[in-house]
Amino acid sequence: MALTKEIMGSSIMERTSYVSSSKVCVNGQYGFGQVRPGLAPNLYLMRNTIKKGGGPVAAVSEDMVRKAVPAPHVPEKPVKFKVRAVVTVRNKNKEDLKETLVKHLDAFTDKIGRNVVLELISTELDPKTKGPKKSKEAVLKDWSKKSNVKAERVNYTAEFLVDSNFGVPGAITVTNKHQQEFFLEAITIEGFACDPVHFPCNSWVQSSKDHPGKRIFFSNKPYLPNNTPAGLRALREKELRNLRGDGKGARKLSDRIYDFDVYNDLGNPDKGIELARPILGGKQIPYPRRCRTGRLPTDTGKQYLLCSLASENEFTFRYSIATFQDMHCESRVEKPLPMYVPRDEQFEESKQDTFAFGRLKAILHNLIPSLKASISAENHEFSSFSDIDNLYSEGVLLKLGLQDELLKKFPLPNFVNRIQENRGILKYDTPKIVSKDKFAWLRDDEFARQVIAGVNPVNIERMKVFPPESKLDPQIYGPLESALKEEHILGQLNGMTVQQALDENKLFMVDHHDVYLPFLDQINALDGRKSYATRTIFFLTPRGTLKPIAIELSLPPAGPSSRSKRVVTPPVDATTNWIWQLAKSHVCSNDAGVHQLVNHWLRTHACMEPFILAAHRQLSAMHPIFKLLDPHMRYNLEINGLARQGLINADSVIESCFTPGRYCMEISAAAYKNFWRFDMESLPADLIRRGMAVPDPTQPHGLKLLVEDYPYANDGLLIWTAIENWVGTYVNHYYPSPSTISYDRELQNWYSESINVGHADVREASWWPTLECADDLVYVLTTLIWLASAQHAALNFGQYPYGGYS
Repeated sequence: MALTKEIMGSSIMERTSYVSSSKVCVNGQYGFGQVRPGLAPNLYLMRNTIKKGGGPVAAVSEDMVRKAVPAPHVPEKPVKFKVRAVVTVRNKNKEDLKETLVKHLDAFTDKIGRNVVLELISTELDPKTKGPKKSKEAVLKDWSKKSNVKAERVNYTAEFLVDSNFGVPGAITVTNKHQQEFFLEAITIEGFACDPVHFPCNSWVQSSKDHPGKRIFFSNKPYLPNNTPAGLRALREKELRNLRGDGKGARKLSDRIYDFDVYNDLGNPDKGIELARPILGGKQIPYPRRCRTGRLPTDTGKQYLLCSLASENEFTFRYSIATFQDMHCESRVEKPLPMYVPRDEQFEESKQDTFAFGRLKAILHNLIPSLKASISAENHEFSSFSDIDNLYSEGVLLKLGLQDELLKKFPLPNFVNRIQENRGILKYDTPKIVSKDKFAWLRDDEFARQVIAGVNPVNIERMKVFPPESKLDPQIYGPLESALKEEHILGQLNGMTVQQALDENKLFMVDHHDVYLPFLDQINALDGRKSYATRTIFFLTPRGTLKPIAIELSLPPAGPSSRSKRVVTPPVDATTNWIWQLAKSHVCSNDAGVHQLVNHWLRTHACMEPFILAAHRQLSAMHPIFKLLDPHMRYNLEINGLARQGLINADSVIESCFTPGRYCMEISAAAYKNFWRFDMESLPADLIRRGMAVPDPTQPHGLKLLVEDYPYANDGLLIWTAIENWVGTYVNHYYPSPSTISYDRELQNWYSESINVGHADVREASWWPTLECADDLVYVLTTLIWLASAQHAALNFGQYPYGGYS
């Protein structure tokens, strides 16, 4: 035996133990019934050695060797075996009559062959067809029997018959031969020798009569494009082509097409020329792109085309808005009709209910003051603070005693019953800002605290020069020198000179001058709208808190001798106290507009949309970066679509409630053109740009805050760092070298399209980050996730607690 070991390198028993194995190899793993290849070359070598007399024949007989050596390899016929699919379908909680009838019809027709059909697709190619290996089609079982199940999720099964050489399933197709769509949550395949294969779907599957093609779903295993198994490559490309569409025609609500367009649907000139609005996006007014819907042009747009063809003079006479609306403007879709977004981007039922309930309250609260003014005998505004308090304690409708007949006249017929059942819905919730102290909003310390811990904590900046300087063009806007002088603030600096306060980082500012000044003449020409462009100066006290010390109010210069600027300082008597309070009100008005139109809407919604559209168009669902971004992209397109329909459009909530009125979105567009930079959207870069922090490698986050008690930054840096660390670990796992990023065509196409199409109007800017190495990718992804999550939360969720008393 020892000599045998020497000849063969190991024990015969060890080396031939596989020969007696009876396991079957399926998908690279061994089941039962097939002999595993042993070590035939070694056995043949030993046999030849024995024949030549190279060793003691008695140790191993030739018969024994002959029995151990396998016959020449003969390909085995594949063995058929069954695997099972468990399919999870999510039911609707509420169905209208039509949906219920169609559901029963589908249950009936399912029995006669109009089924839901599945087909497994392997990661391997079929050597005969040169296409991916496919299973036989399988039908979901018991659809008709389970049609009345009331559970939120219902599991169905299907059985596939596959060959033992099928390989690992990497995709599955679903064909819905029913009349009605259904929400497919997940599919799990069981029965392969490997672990169960999971397919996270989370998608609506449309009827094949509406969408004839098969729906493709990939397993949850991520692949970079270059590593895609051969059997999945064509499907990967096909699915992306389906999502891109052809850029033509109007989109149906059931479509899953992601495409780009300009903001050409904010106005409604068909209802009146006063509701015309500029097209945002293009050389005239740069703006990010939004999701294309492809609706027909407005009637006014059609007339524009006809009149321009018939008579240019006639058109000029009849339509003086050629710069605002043209034949490319889309017709409006008004509530309750839905606005198109890709089907899978629409709210789930629970989210939809929550959003609709909150939106109802918002609409009613905006409607009721107007209603009160129109039916009240006195027809006056609030006469005292107690009138405002009653909005929270009694509720507007209860106080007015409106009858049911009047209630039915509201433009919300679908919600009348809900209003009647719960009249409390018409009460305002008491805002947090006044829940404990009704007059907190009057105090200077609260005014300053909100600058760093309120709903808009991202505009404060450290002053580097005094007086502050405008970046506007003096050739257009006239002399722009600030009216602020050292004597205005010198007595507020605890004995410091102004230069000392600057050098010691004690002076800070909230500057809304350049954002508002170009629009003030137009705003102040509107009925009931009056505004200044404001600058507010703060001093950092020895206690580490901010104190407002001066407010500059500016108007566009009307002439060489006009008084277009004034400075208001903290009060010294009752008269100056109310002047000071009014100046702070103008600051708050400016701040509310910049917060909503620039920091909230533009930065965390509109500027994110191109990255989301490009991700769906260029990154496969199996791409690891898509999987990373997917949770943070959810609902953005739906919310943005609803905003275009009822928040930022002509004569909507934003225009009605904010001082700039019809010029709100033009202010947003001007901010995009003049101030927005993607490379400054990360939290560290933004803090450094505003002078609120300086680089310091000794600090936990690499930054030193110049205002130590800055809650937004203190908390934000913790979240930013956590996101950055997670993204860094994730990216470095999939991209071990820069070349893997450079050669990832899907990743590069995503980033390129986000910039060159989605942000086409600023694509030539030099500040766009490159995408050449892991650090670049980590920075871009961390910034996007930060904007969609923590930054949005900071700017969104405090709106009513802080602004509900405005």
